[in-house]
Amino acid sequence: MSQQKKSNTLLYVGIAAAGGVGYYLYSAGGNPKVAEKKFESDLSKASAKVKSELPGRGTEAQKDAEKWASQAGAKVDSAVDKARVEAAKAEQYGKDAKADALKKIDAADRKIEEGAAKAKSGISSWFGGK
Repeated sequence: MSQQKKSNTLLYVGIAAAGGVGYYLYSAGGNPKVAEKKFESDLSKASAKVKSELPGRGTEAQKDAEKWASQAGAKVDSAVDKARVEAAKAEQYGKDAKADALKKIDAADRKIEEGAAKAKSGISSWFGGK
């Protein structure tokens, strides 16, 4: 009985294929090249229709892509804003550090100059100067 079902299935597939070939040849006026082009066109249309109706395809996929792009854009904008804030902080820190360093250098210069002036007056006093 199993053997009988296999041969019936094969028979039905063969009949359907012959019917399809007959349909396309009849609609093309008996020209096999035209029938082949029409078959390819119909197959392409059917494939596109099936693909557009699959979940996650077509307008749904486009909406998801737009949503993803806007989220990614927002993340990039946020990262740029954070980077700008950090750069401003770093710039301010650099300015503060430079000002602090200049103050310390000035204080050290004053001490050195005072020390040099004292030493000069001390040496001058040895030789009779002020």
